[in-house]
Amino acid sequence: MPPETFRWALAHGFDGSAGSILTVPDGSGQVAGAILGIGSGTDPFIVGKLAAALPDGVWEFASEPAFPDLCALGFLLGGYRFERYRAVKNPRRVLLIAPQGVDVPQAGRLADAICLARDLINTPANDMGPEAIENAARLVAAKHKAKVRVTAGAQLLKRNFPMIHAVGRAAGEAPRLIDFSWGPKDAPKVTLIGKGVAFDTGGLDIKPSSSMLLMKKDMGGAANVLALAQLVMGAVLNVRLRVLIPAVENAISASAFRPGDILRSRKGLTVEIGNTDAEGRLILADALALADEEAPAIIVDMATLTGAARVALGPDLPPFYTDDEGFAAEIDKASRLVHDPIWRMPLWQPYERKLASKIADTNNVTTDGFAGSITAALFLKKFVSKAATWVHFDIFAWNPVEKPHSPIGGEAQAIRAIFEVLRRRYPA
Repeated sequence: MPPETFRWALAHGFDGSAGSILTVPDGSGQVAGAILGIGSGTDPFIVGKLAAALPDGVWEFASEPAFPDLCALGFLLGGYRFERYRAVKNPRRVLLIAPQGVDVPQAGRLADAICLARDLINTPANDMGPEAIENAARLVAAKHKAKVRVTAGAQLLKRNFPMIHAVGRAAGEAPRLIDFSWGPKDAPKVTLIGKGVAFDTGGLDIKPSSSMLLMKKDMGGAANVLALAQLVMGAVLNVRLRVLIPAVENAISASAFRPGDILRSRKGLTVEIGNTDAEGRLILADALALADEEAPAIIVDMATLTGAARVALGPDLPPFYTDDEGFAAEIDKASRLVHDPIWRMPLWQPYERKLASKIADTNNVTTDGFAGSITAALFLKKFVSKAATWVHFDIFAWNPVEKPHSPIGGEAQAIRAIFEVLRRRYPA
């Protein structure tokens, strides 16, 4: 930097720590620029700090950043604010000239998709029930002329989705399965499934009030899948895309399903209900069985499924499960490339016996409380047999602390890594 800028930084005690920002004046006292501290330089999203901190105006980097595409994305994401319910908005007009070599349209598509997921998750359940989730899916589908089919209410029983119906039948809004397809019919089949529990009381095994405070985010799997689908369709990948979202509210009324009930699944397996608060895996199971019937190349399901995953890996590192070693290697590499952290966990087969039932084919939970994320994945695995590849993501879909590129609130997780794999496998 120029000597006078360096002296200014020293005079103000600027130490270059990650996320620190110091504006620099010109000779007339106007803002001439700013210095961003990057710390160790390993976090390209630190640039997101600039979107919230810089004065309004048009800015550009004085020196090229190390990760230009990710820096551009971080800046776009750092400007995100959820202000739907605020009487007074706080619009910012901070513009950044993209660094040389950045794929600006792609950065915009990524930011739009991530912000879509954030908006859907941040919206409270009184405005984001099963019907609103359906409307959101219809909007995404309509942008790309995808064909939508919705099975709701009693039709779920007629069309053999008994567990989706059982979980959602106690709510004021009917449960439903949202199903849309896009792309050439002869292209490789890729199916995305997202858990769409608009709100989770826990059912008759009711959660304590403190555990319900964030349950508007229990449709985070659906939000992430819609964002990922938007990316796939926007990039016009060579796939036959199918999106399945079972959308329900796990409410309490006279018609609520009960602990000890035996539910028959679409696949034909009977499930003993050990706990009504393990409802997400039930609705996913019917959707997985449907997806598996056409033997797609890839099934990806995403769900805010277990607290055990957060205990094991915390909020920032979603675990994923698959038996496909090649896919696991691809997505691990992609996650590092695009800085979208994930961590593979084992489908440890000996734990499957913990799901045993004395009167049904399986229980929906274990009794000892151990390895909750693994046993949930093993439960889902029972409903997939024909797909060439199945991968399950147990996401949190929430930022509990502010980050440079994201405020506290809903978050997209793993979708950039998944998209990177699909983009490389099935280019337009």
